[in-house]
Amino acid sequence: MSIAEIFETMEYGPAPESASPAVAWLEERGRTFGHFIAGEWRDPRGGEYFDTSNPADNRPLARLAHGSTEDVDDAVRAAREALPAWQALDGHARARYLYAIARHIQRHSRLFAVLETVDNGKPIRESRDIDIPLVARHFYHHAGWAQLMDTEFPGATGVGVVGQIIPWNFPLLMLAWKVAPALAMGNTVVLKPAEFTSLTALLFAEVCRDAGLPAGVLNVITGDGRTGAALVAHDDVDKIAFTGSTDVGRIIRVATAGTGKKLSLELGGKSPFLVFDDADLDSVVEGVVDAIWFNQGQVCCAGSRILAQEGIAEKLTARLRERMETLRVGNPLDKSVDIGAIVAPVQLDRIRELVEQGRQEGASLWQPSWSCPTEGCFFPPTLFTDVQPSSTVAQVEIFGPVVVLMTFRTPSEAVELANNTPYGLASSVWTENINLALDIAPKIKAGTVWINSTNLFDAAAGFGGYRESGFGREGGREGLWEYIKPRWEVAGKGSAPRRETVRTKPPRGEKQKNGGPSLPPIDRTAKLYIGGKQARPDSGYSMPVYGPGDRLVGDVGLGNRKDVRNAVEAAHKARGWGAGTAHNRAQVLYYMAENLGARADEFARRIAAMTGDEAGAEREVEASIRRLYTYAAWADKYDGLVHATPLRNVTIAMNEPIGVVGVACPDAFPLLGFISTVMPAVATGNSVVVVPSERWPLVATDFYQVLDTSDLPGGVVNIVTGKRDELAETLASHDDVEAMWYFGSADGSAMVERLSAGNMKRTWVGYGRDRDWLDAEQGEGREFLRQATQVKNVWVPYGE
Repeated sequence: MSIAEIFETMEYGPAPESASPAVAWLEERGRTFGHFIAGEWRDPRGGEYFDTSNPADNRPLARLAHGSTEDVDDAVRAAREALPAWQALDGHARARYLYAIARHIQRHSRLFAVLETVDNGKPIRESRDIDIPLVARHFYHHAGWAQLMDTEFPGATGVGVVGQIIPWNFPLLMLAWKVAPALAMGNTVVLKPAEFTSLTALLFAEVCRDAGLPAGVLNVITGDGRTGAALVAHDDVDKIAFTGSTDVGRIIRVATAGTGKKLSLELGGKSPFLVFDDADLDSVVEGVVDAIWFNQGQVCCAGSRILAQEGIAEKLTARLRERMETLRVGNPLDKSVDIGAIVAPVQLDRIRELVEQGRQEGASLWQPSWSCPTEGCFFPPTLFTDVQPSSTVAQVEIFGPVVVLMTFRTPSEAVELANNTPYGLASSVWTENINLALDIAPKIKAGTVWINSTNLFDAAAGFGGYRESGFGREGGREGLWEYIKPRWEVAGKGSAPRRETVRTKPPRGEKQKNGGPSLPPIDRTAKLYIGGKQARPDSGYSMPVYGPGDRLVGDVGLGNRKDVRNAVEAAHKARGWGAGTAHNRAQVLYYMAENLGARADEFARRIAAMTGDEAGAEREVEASIRRLYTYAAWADKYDGLVHATPLRNVTIAMNEPIGVVGVACPDAFPLLGFISTVMPAVATGNSVVVVPSERWPLVATDFYQVLDTSDLPGGVVNIVTGKRDELAETLASHDDVEAMWYFGSADGSAMVERLSAGNMKRTWVGYGRDRDWLDAEQGEGREFLRQATQVKNVWVPYGE
């Protein structure tokens, strides 16, 4: 028998990892665990416990405390009391603690790996070789950021008390993604692990205690969704970080609306896996294994939609079926097993239901010839072909070892199919043509794109979604912004300076040459500005604008829902603005500054007529010209990064425009507030639907004459005047608006955040706090540019 024949006929023997370290740890603690609050273990206030089981055999592992509202109160109180001392430490001291935690994790790496596998069901190879090393890497990496915080994030401070809710698919790794940056930036944490997989979080709490982390800096409370809801609703929590389903993310978005809580959401996905006809199919097949059968497909960014070019689709399907026959499903502690157990019976039932629905809808189902173990929660790798893009299995996140395969003909069709989903978490592109890969990557609406690779993660690179996959990033420099805020917000500097009230003379009529009575001034009602053209409001109504002493200054159109709809359509037609060069955007902004400067006296008179503040009006126009110069300067300088990930690849962090941004401007500083909120979005390639100052909108309607003479394409800026909150309500609930900024009342801020849950659009609201728009720290800069962009990380491997 030849060597090749021996390899073909070899059977894998069992290679079990002993569960004894995890069993001993559980037994030493009586297999019963309370909450970890203020550095000590506490029994649940309500005395309620629940079982956690091993999904490989459905046998109970331990009893865990169920967190009540009182338990959440205790944990938040402990975090609040620990916050001043933790924030008072310098960055080096916090770095020392994070470094110590990383060392302790490595010291107990085998215990962590085995405990994770028996609690979650994932193969020991993945826990041991991927999850635990990445956990330690995150704490080492963020120890460095703690050291550098003062120099790299000047003027920033920690958010405060952070509530973190993590999922069951990567229990310890998701903990590290959230806890490490939070502690590094000076926050204290209340962590709620997943109901099914809490054990490694409890072991981590012990590790933090042994590493000397001050009491109350980290608190861990276990429980089901009720515990998480109590944490989200708690009035003394300053931020919520959540990873989980999009449906729950919507509930959290609504629950936190108007509370002022900072929010980051990493939600579901239905990630495309694009295979072009020049791709190395052997690599593609192994890529599919990593994309969808890694962690039993229970991965939010799993490559669950294969899009194969027609010329290679049949060949790829045959090779996938051949490879699926060799996959091994079984005991997760067996080091030769490829696919472990589904986390819980309820998840296994959901997978079965969706697979059956896909079959009933006409898709062709294929599974290997062998059978899964009958004991425990196991499901075989599954491939669907003959799938319609609109079918359930092509649209719904299954969260199991199930993949669909569809075909495309051209690169443009591939992009269209890839983006045919409400999600936008990740994508893989497989081709030997690097030009094609780098052309496709920016066109896919996803926060991460892997080139000829998949499921690569590192602490140095941000991860997070577009659209209904959530907002915010975890990892990298971009992930740290989620855990800090400007110091001026804490110091209460956000009150705008008051204007002096100066009486202005009313406009006089025009005297006739024959000495007769003066003619009345020419009536002019300012129109809306949509698609680069003036437009009458659909309502047919106008709105008066008054100056000092209730003197009528003019009228503007009263916009309504239909006007907003037209403006959003025009904004979408102008999306080519973002595809142009940054240099071109800079030039247009410079032209705006030039044209505004030429009419500075006219604009100052208009502002003074509305506000009664002549000196302030001149100062506002000058500040507006400066601000236009600022964003013209930033347009081609707000660069991305190349992250130093420890792999043989280049990881490019690209700042991309969000798309169509709705903006509701502040009342104060009608010109400067307009320019300060609209132009950072324009500079970074977005198109905007803007509601100008409700009180003093005439200066914004004058400004569209500047836009017309500055080479700005029609539809990039659309101006709809009217009642701010009525128009903001329409924008916030519009599914084709991708972000919403609101600088108005606290009630209006709550409305915008609540309504944004429809399509999970990003929001930036003022909660009724004024900004000093004349102050560069509050009124311009990187904060505005970050809000106007989303970061896409593109992983590009290199080498032979």
